[in-house]
Amino acid sequence: MAVCLSVCMYECNTQDLQTILNILYILNELLTVGGGRRIGVFVSKGGTGILLQLVISASKVSPPSEELMLQLHSVLAKVGPKDRKFGVKARLNGALNVTVNLLKQNLQNHKLLLPCLLVLRVYSSNTVNAVSLGKNGVVELILSLSLPLPFSPPPSPSLLTSFLPSLPSSLPLHSSETNAQRAVVHVPVLLYIYQDWHRNDTRHRHILIRKGILGCLKNITNIKLGRKAFIDADGMRILYNTSTVSRVTTLPKPEPSQPPSMFLALSPIKNNLIEGFLLGSCFFRCLMMMFSPLQNDDIETDINKLRPKETHSRPFEELKIYERFFMELSEDFQPPILAGGVAARRGGEGEEMLAEEWAEEEESGEGVVLQAPDTALLLPLHDPDLYVEMVKSTRSVPQFSEVAYPDYFGHVAPLPPFRTKIFQDIERLIHPNDILDKVVYDLDIQSCPVVDGGESLKFNSQFESGNLRKAVQVRKFEYDLVLNSDINSNHYHQWFYFEVSGMRVGPPYRFNIINCEKSNSQFNYGMQVLMYSVQEAIIGRPRWVRTGTDICYYKNHFSRSSIAAGGQKGKSYYTMTFSMTFNHKDDVCYFAYHYPYTYSTLKMHLQKLEALRTPQTYLREDVLCETLGGNSCPLLTITAMPESTSNDQIFQFRNRPLVFLSSRVHPGETNASWVMKGTLEFLMGSSPLAHSLREAYIFKIVPMLNPDGVVNGNHRCSLSGEDLNRQWQNPSPELHPTIYHTKSLLQYLAAIQRAPLVFCDYHGHSRKKNVFMYGCSLKETVWETNISATSCELHEDLGYRTLPKILSQMAPAFSMASCSFVVERSKEATARVVVWREIGVQRSYTMESTLCGCDQGKYKVGWGGCGLTTSRGSYSPVNHAVSD
Repeated sequence: MAVCLSVCMYECNTQDLQTILNILYILNELLTVGGGRRIGVFVSKGGTGILLQLVISASKVSPPSEELMLQLHSVLAKVGPKDRKFGVKARLNGALNVTVNLLKQNLQNHKLLLPCLLVLRVYSSNTVNAVSLGKNGVVELILSLSLPLPFSPPPSPSLLTSFLPSLPSSLPLHSSETNAQRAVVHVPVLLYIYQDWHRNDTRHRHILIRKGILGCLKNITNIKLGRKAFIDADGMRILYNTSTVSRVTTLPKPEPSQPPSMFLALSPIKNNLIEGFLLGSCFFRCLMMMFSPLQNDDIETDINKLRPKETHSRPFEELKIYERFFMELSEDFQPPILAGGVAARRGGEGEEMLAEEWAEEEESGEGVVLQAPDTALLLPLHDPDLYVEMVKSTRSVPQFSEVAYPDYFGHVAPLPPFRTKIFQDIERLIHPNDILDKVVYDLDIQSCPVVDGGESLKFNSQFESGNLRKAVQVRKFEYDLVLNSDINSNHYHQWFYFEVSGMRVGPPYRFNIINCEKSNSQFNYGMQVLMYSVQEAIIGRPRWVRTGTDICYYKNHFSRSSIAAGGQKGKSYYTMTFSMTFNHKDDVCYFAYHYPYTYSTLKMHLQKLEALRTPQTYLREDVLCETLGGNSCPLLTITAMPESTSNDQIFQFRNRPLVFLSSRVHPGETNASWVMKGTLEFLMGSSPLAHSLREAYIFKIVPMLNPDGVVNGNHRCSLSGEDLNRQWQNPSPELHPTIYHTKSLLQYLAAIQRAPLVFCDYHGHSRKKNVFMYGCSLKETVWETNISATSCELHEDLGYRTLPKILSQMAPAFSMASCSFVVERSKEATARVVVWREIGVQRSYTMESTLCGCDQGKYKVGWGGCGLTTSRGSYSPVNHAVSD
């Protein structure tokens, strides 16, 4: 492939048509067989730019070679989706206009038309390109290719099968209402064609065509004008009726690895309604891509900005106050073991009094708490009484006075249809009089929940990390749930943790969380909700279990305000729905997005870690700072004690390289805390490997960067209403104290020439599987964005790939293929990029852990499973990514 690329570059300015064609034939074959990895290498070496230059050169010949254009666009259709700047490059060098003109001149040439549509689809993922295409009449042009097609099997059905499904994602309608309005007038015709094909294609030989038409309708209804046109054309009833007919017909099932994920913006109609229309497609997919916005992150292209800074932004005298957090680095430091052992970090008369007062309250009958089951053998690092003690010193905005049973009891690891729900949602819209619409819980109204003789469930979320704003009973056993936004924000709805009680045994209850915001979720790929039953805990099974049936995640008909949608109009919310049959009458159950890990749990675990310390282990806990909410941010130091007081041993102790770890900057990513818990327990453990690590390194750890967000049930923000992982460039000591002081620690280390060897910030990922890392590479970033850059122009140590590569070889859950080392402009204020650029740490990473299992190795699970989202005390087996 490298040879082909080099020859292509050489031949780009020649007239040797046959040589170029031969190279393109070989490239097409190599990229077809090699898959995504090979295409990624091709893009990183500047292959996209060479192909686009060939397109321009070929267009200057009159008439252009049809075979050359065919091969070029065939290769570009494969390469484009892997190049994030594909659309920009095509526009800047003029290839965009070449493809559009080629399309207009070859409307009857189906052989050339299809690759042009596929390339056009990738071009239009760029907003500027989409606007330009709309102005050039591409919307009307592409729609004209599909509209005069009532059911009449053509002489060559394979042509329609391959051509029509590509059409939807080639329409540039996602970028402006003006573009979208051009397609609105075609809604009645599209509905007519859809009905015609649905009625007459009885053997389901042209499912892709029907799916493509549905895709067009789905994208047109993304705008308000389109939804109105759809309703005026009786589209809701048409699709509902045709879907109902499909229910009794045996149709092909969707591939397990690609569950349905497309639906109409007008209503919670999901394409899973019509199972046969869910197969992969090409012709109408082109139209859909241009209707629907794709992520188009800007990438930093200025090499001078990418290079790490050589000067420090703060004077050393100002940073000297952080010297107290690095006592082990000072020349006169004497390890505590030499003075008779490490003193207790906590305890004292005040805390003992708190425990005594709690005991007195229990004896007096006030504030009685259920007797915790005897799980000491199963949970050696959990103590219910100690947890309550930690809760008393945790500060929350609503001043929580309750403790959730799962956090009090603790938990151990568990033992080893869309269709109906969508129709029920549609029926709610068609028959609104059948709906109860009864508010049974409202966080803002003290009189809720309403006690009504057991006809309704009771809800509660007024405990640490709880998040539920309102519950509305819509049918006897169905509830709509509204999540609270992050404090001082009006969005970020994803994390949930709430209590349900007063249930009956037998009937299936349906719960609909109706204000989710992300366009897709692992709930569509096998993930289940977590439930904790107090009745099960009392009889000795205190565990969170994955549960729920008929789980769906889809766009609903509730529109977000322009403020909540970041200034964009017409964006919709999404529904996450699941059904649940309870096993115990009047149980108290808790549901959560992921295994909860509260701030009080962290404080309890840090105290319990003291029990793991041996005389050979150095453990110190400092308070880095206080948060806006008045909670302390702990800073841990873990290493090995020197073997003696000799100068050599003390010198070795002080000069160990540092490893800096942080976690839980996003409160809803609780798996990051479970991975951190596994890391701490491993580092404090007695294994030979842990001992070797303590002997070799000093570990500085901030286990929870956003305590306030965790306490108050936020998903992403702190009390300032800001994403703290976007504040690293210029953090405020008042608004972002944990980030300000953590960055100051790193600046201090850089100032004394002791910058960490590795920096790693633990996160959780809601839409990808496995465990993987984001790092920083100057060369890979420039390759991704600069088509003229070559390897010889940049020199960079490849050491940034070492740690991820080792993890991929040792940890079954770690995926090297999912790692990325490109520095995007949208991420320039994150921890890993700032630590790389400003502190000069080459091995600066974000480590992402999935919320829903693996698709590789021994943890690989099939459709419907969750794999590593179960927990073995600590968040395992994800935490094997750290400890293996």
